[in-house]
Amino acid sequence: MTADTESTNAPERSDDLTPREIVAELDKFVVGQKAAKRAVAIALRNRWRRQQLSPDVAEEIQPKNILMIGSTGVGKTEIARRLAKLARAPFLKIEASKFTEVGYVGRDVESMVRDLVEIAVAMIREERRSAVRENAQQRAEDRLLQLLIPVPPPSPDVEPATDFSKTIERFRAKLRAGSLNDRMVEVEVEDTSGPSFEMFTPQGVEEVGINLKEMMPGLFGKRRKQQMTVEEAREILEQQEAEKLIDRQQVSREARRRVEEGGILFLDEIDKIAGRESKQGPDVSREGVQRDLLPIVEGSTVATKYGAVKTDHILFIAAGAFHMSKPSDLIPELQGRLPIRVELDSLTEEDFVRILTEPETALTKQYQALLSTEEVHLEWRDDAIREIARLAVEVNQNTENIGARRLATLLERLLDEVSYEAPDMGGVSVTIDGDYVRRALAGLVENQDLSRYVL
Repeated sequence: MTADTESTNAPERSDDLTPREIVAELDKFVVGQKAAKRAVAIALRNRWRRQQLSPDVAEEIQPKNILMIGSTGVGKTEIARRLAKLARAPFLKIEASKFTEVGYVGRDVESMVRDLVEIAVAMIREERRSAVRENAQQRAEDRLLQLLIPVPPPSPDVEPATDFSKTIERFRAKLRAGSLNDRMVEVEVEDTSGPSFEMFTPQGVEEVGINLKEMMPGLFGKRRKQQMTVEEAREILEQQEAEKLIDRQQVSREARRRVEEGGILFLDEIDKIAGRESKQGPDVSREGVQRDLLPIVEGSTVATKYGAVKTDHILFIAAGAFHMSKPSDLIPELQGRLPIRVELDSLTEEDFVRILTEPETALTKQYQALLSTEEVHLEWRDDAIREIARLAVEVNQNTENIGARRLATLLERLLDEVSYEAPDMGGVSVTIDGDYVRRALAGLVENQDLSRYVL
């Protein structure tokens, strides 16, 4: 519903935000949908409440999983994604239609938990790198100086320690000033071209890839020397030193804990696996996928390469349009594990106006920023915004309703000529008013056959 741009105004601490504060943060990016925002805000706050309890009580409190019902483009995914950023939690969005019942070719449901752990590991490694960055930079600098200054042979006429330390400090000053950036040095790097081993199983080849270098580091963990500039070497050496300072086992433990206590799995298109068993065609395993999902949502243990992960307290947010089915078409056991149901409102013309103007990452602001790089000043008039909103509603009604995503298509067509000519328009101001929008889009919208293909 809005863009993926990060907010620079996100709160520093998010683990103790009240539901009201969570909704206020979501309001910066998502227009309307108060009921859905309240539901996810309460779910996030309940996690904080659970963490304040004694372990024996906390263990018994299950997450209040959510089922969002609404057509495409109304903000389901955006609400869940922004919630994860507020929670600083591992978050994975995946389409339920990608899964197949165990025994069929495709992805198994446990793979989403493994993917979520990988995301958590990446998050924690980045946090650890930030924590040790200063130390890693110092150690990388010392290694660079060793490469730049060979240790001199001992001399009876010179006090070796004093003379060599002065040389090091002179080179250190030059290194920090950047005057040695173009000097060539030889750095030892890891050879990443080693073989890997994979097995084919019903769960899919991507889930069981085994890196032989991790299993037998003495055989495949070879290193090679490579010539590069000091500037390039500094970056590589900093990464190497940071890796040495990070405890991999601690990262794995923390990743598992963070997934178990705060992970969020967003299951989109769950309506595509709703419905009773079909005897033929691609829907043959829909109910089977639901039954495979059930133990994960209820709480089970999934084996990952970082260790076993319990899913008991992972928050599941399922979403679907439910055009061709209804929530009651899901198997009863799965329905029972999605106790909170929220129906998202269809977007009106007034909603489209707000979406184009209010969010921090509104499309109109994005285009202004993009064209400003070519020194083209783009100005949006109110009547232009209203005309775009009106046309978006009209196209959605006459073709297929894709919600706010229609706005991106309309704006791209509207600004096609300006975007193409922008490099030759430096210093020009372009005003988009209602007449401009009608000239560019009205004829296209009225021609329904053409608009089905173009818009």
